[in-house]
Amino acid sequence: MDMTDVDYSTKIPNNIGLAEDRRVLKALEQWHPGYIDWWMQMGPEGFQEAEVYLRTAVSVDPKGWARFGYVKMPEYRWGILLAPAEEGRVIPFGAHKGEPAWQDVPGEHRALLRRLIVIQGDTEPASVEQQRHLGATAPSLYDLRNLFQVNVEEGRHLWAMVYLLHKYFGRDGREEADELLRRRSGSADKPRMLGAFNEATPDWLSFFMFTFFTDRDGKMQLESLAQSGFDPLSRTCRFMLTEEAHHMFVGETGVGRTIQRTCEAMKEAGIDDPNAIDQVRALGVIDLPTIQKKLNLHFTLSLDLFGAEISTNAANAFTAGLKGRFEETKIDDDHVLTDATYPVLEYVDGRFEEVDHPALSAINMRLRDDYIKDCEKGVGRWNKIIEKTGVDFALSLPHQAFHRHIGAFSSLSVSPTGEIMGKDEWDARRNEWLPSAADGDYIDSLMTPCRNPGDYAGWIAPPRVGIDSKPGDFEYVKLA
Repeated sequence: MDMTDVDYSTKIPNNIGLAEDRRVLKALEQWHPGYIDWWMQMGPEGFQEAEVYLRTAVSVDPKGWARFGYVKMPEYRWGILLAPAEEGRVIPFGAHKGEPAWQDVPGEHRALLRRLIVIQGDTEPASVEQQRHLGATAPSLYDLRNLFQVNVEEGRHLWAMVYLLHKYFGRDGREEADELLRRRSGSADKPRMLGAFNEATPDWLSFFMFTFFTDRDGKMQLESLAQSGFDPLSRTCRFMLTEEAHHMFVGETGVGRTIQRTCEAMKEAGIDDPNAIDQVRALGVIDLPTIQKKLNLHFTLSLDLFGAEISTNAANAFTAGLKGRFEETKIDDDHVLTDATYPVLEYVDGRFEEVDHPALSAINMRLRDDYIKDCEKGVGRWNKIIEKTGVDFALSLPHQAFHRHIGAFSSLSVSPTGEIMGKDEWDARRNEWLPSAADGDYIDSLMTPCRNPGDYAGWIAPPRVGIDSKPGDFEYVKLA
């Protein structure tokens, strides 16, 4: 079979010759009913019978890799898809740099590798759970379809990690795969493993911010795992990145369309002051300062996903050749880092300054810095939308010590501009910087569904082009 094409002859579509791997095929077929049970319980609520215009991977060739068509989500063909193997691939970093990439699990790194796969796997169903109620308030059928596309692909990314657990980790892997279906986002008893994936996603602006900021963290993590010396993980993540790009597109354009509609409404009403919040809200749109607060919240929650700035776990994963840096092969250094340093932002003697640390222990910090640069580009594109309308306002990323719960800054009270203050003052000013209950109630009041093809809620602008080049009034979701 051509490894760029997908075999649909088994219950589980794949391009890895699963039909010949009877042991793994049987194990995955046994896992499948539990997955469908989870999807029916925790997937999009109230839309399992809807016909949705979704893309399904039919190839891993970057050109023409997906086809579009109507499908009910529980009947979506979740598959196991790996990017084509690279002939003669070697491990690109760490103590094993230059050695042939592993096709099986290196015994001494088994536990660490399994943990990396489980943590990545756990984030995928978590975001589906966080977003399960959003369909009820979708601002258009276009947006509803995009939500469901993100959801089914997060489900496929879970399958990708479960395949690796079943194929390469024996009984331990099977137990971990079962646990991935038992944890629940926000559960008091069995929460998801990372904090941001236990937060509520109460409204569509939250969803767009999540897919911009938190899925961008996902992109950085997948890109780092795509460098792995364990070749099946590398190939799995390389293909997942193809799908992840759409999730960030949904976030960036969703926030951008929200901004555009706000600015247009202000101009139409002759309102020049973005801080005239009551006047702007009277127009039925989301004021720019509240969008900034939502940005502050989701950016800081996503920063916490990178873990502690100085980390022996990250150093060990790098040295072992399991998880590299963002775009590892493009970095101009020795890719071993035993003598290298990296500047880490710290709070020293009452002020923030960069302190050189061994580059190996600062792997998380470097990835976070790359993430911040990537976020800044997107925020710059949002500001261009505002500029074009002539409204005097600019969004910005808050200081990286603001509102942190993990890492060196978690004990500090810092404003979005980097001002250090007492906890009491910070608490008193919290609602200036983060969404208040009243902000949430206002946004919630706008969340009324639009179900007619071509109609959009009043708080968001239509997209410039449709999915799969469809016209503006295309029926992306046929509601049952």
